[in-house]
Amino acid sequence: MTTLTDVGPARGELTAQAGYGVTQRRVLLSEWTKLRSLRSTLFSLLAAIVFVVALGILISWAQASHWDQESPIDRLTFDPTNTSLSGVFLAQLAIGVLGVLMFSGEYGTGMIRATITAVPHRLPVLWAKSIVFGVVTLVLMTVSSFVAFVGGQAMLSSKHIDTTLGHPGVLTAVFGGGLYLTVVALLGVALGALVRSTAGGIATLFGVLLILPLIVNFLPSSWSNNIDPYLPSSAGQDIFTVVRDSSSLGPWTGFLLFCGYAAVLLAAAAVVLRRRDA
Repeated sequence: MTTLTDVGPARGELTAQAGYGVTQRRVLLSEWTKLRSLRSTLFSLLAAIVFVVALGILISWAQASHWDQESPIDRLTFDPTNTSLSGVFLAQLAIGVLGVLMFSGEYGTGMIRATITAVPHRLPVLWAKSIVFGVVTLVLMTVSSFVAFVGGQAMLSSKHIDTTLGHPGVLTAVFGGGLYLTVVALLGVALGALVRSTAGGIATLFGVLLILPLIVNFLPSSWSNNIDPYLPSSAGQDIFTVVRDSSSLGPWTGFLLFCGYAAVLLAAAAVVLRRRDA
């Protein structure tokens, strides 16, 4: 006859085997499968690519078409690199929304319970979602930035106001378009884990990246000039800007600060994910 003593070790062995099977690599593969199987992923990434490439080329063409009407000051401060990367500003909306959905989508459908059951330690899920989406964003958006740059400079060359990758700061700026959007993706993932709500996460992300700079601009200039360079969006966008004003933090200092904001949010998301029920 089977006794409780006989059953206990068997169950313990099964639990140990199940726990041993949960590795970061397997969680990464699981999140990669989820990401590429969702329609929202395809649509959002395609939208981001179109925004970066098409909008960058279109704005460069418009700038070249109206170059003769530009004032001397506008010509002096013209940044051909940033102009061809103008689509990054709109692409951050698509990338940010998809980042939030990485977590909030699962909370909305209840799938997060199955995820947490499969990975009881929870943190590997956060790291896996961040790594998978971050790498996908980095690769696609960096390639898109280079395509936008080449196309944009082709438009600007009609007025001989184009630049090249060999010009100081240009190569960093083109890579910077992909780097900036990658950090936006991580901000979205962190906010999705913190807020759990798709609407709340998107509203918070857009508020920080888009609304907060507008509010600061309404402050007295003595205040706004000192605050604006340290805002997440302003600090992050220095990385893909070549012609900067005197208040700029610089490409790498600003980008590191931007990464710091993302790291703080991811750390907060890790704490909340461990302590809060699914």
